[in-house]
Amino acid sequence: MENWDVIIIGAGSAGLSAGIYAIRSGLKTLILDEKLAGGTISDAPTVVNYPGFAEISGGELAEKMTTHCRKLGATIHDLEPVNELDLMGDTKTIKTTRASYEAKAVIFSTGSHYREIGAKGEKEFRGRGVSYCGVCDGPFFKGKRVLVVGGGNSAATTILYLSGIASEVVVVHRRNSFRAEHTMVAEIASKPNVKVLWNTEIQEIKGNKQVNAVTVIDNTTGQSRDLAVDAVFVQIGEAPNSQLAKASGVETDEHGYIKIDIRQHTNILGVYAAGDVTNHPVKQVGTAVGQGITAALEAYVHIRRPYYRK
Repeated sequence: MENWDVIIIGAGSAGLSAGIYAIRSGLKTLILDEKLAGGTISDAPTVVNYPGFAEISGGELAEKMTTHCRKLGATIHDLEPVNELDLMGDTKTIKTTRASYEAKAVIFSTGSHYREIGAKGEKEFRGRGVSYCGVCDGPFFKGKRVLVVGGGNSAATTILYLSGIASEVVVVHRRNSFRAEHTMVAEIASKPNVKVLWNTEIQEIKGNKQVNAVTVIDNTTGQSRDLAVDAVFVQIGEAPNSQLAKASGVETDEHGYIKIDIRQHTNILGVYAAGDVTNHPVKQVGTAVGQGITAALEAYVHIRRPYYRK
């Protein structure tokens, strides 16, 4: 059984930021992730709203954070899923597919996963024309006609990225206006190869071996029609990866997000949460970084009990 001061579950922006501050605070720090370190920010083609970088790819930003964290001395075990947790005692026990660990504090930064639209054919054609990551799969559809579902920031980022690759980008949005940032909405409007279908939803995704069409319905008129497309990029937000925390006694809200206070505390002493898995209302890399920092410093207070917080 390996002993650590703090174990951080999740190596995205929040987890890596927590790792940087935990190790700088003198805490023996382990970060675990079932995937490669970096988190979902790695999927973003460009990041234009993170302070200090006018424009940077999500992959490069994630790599810089990971390298910084490792350079300071944090131990990162990626591709090591956590299977079981016991968080109720003063010493927390974490079991993974490889080993068992003990820690004095635990930080959940498990992030979120892409939401599905639930249309017929979506699961069948996943990886065969249905994608949830524009930067990952967009290059496979260079010069082709693609469709993007959604109207928030993630959808807008994907639309702009694909507009430079595809011959045409059709956007299906169930509302009559975008919810994305004003600057991105204005840029989308300037793209001649982007066509937006307002008040519209996908009923079915069709194809043979690959996607070749979708059936959409206009919610205003009630009329359905088929559109020929080569790919469908679903960008309708994300859902929290909180199942493990909830099963371990950590309280979540009605949407599955971990409940936190202003200092990132959960309902269990010595257990904290940060980033997109929490019920913080803003889901951005900048807020995830700030929450990770706060969680790490609160873990330090819990473990070392400095004079200024006794």
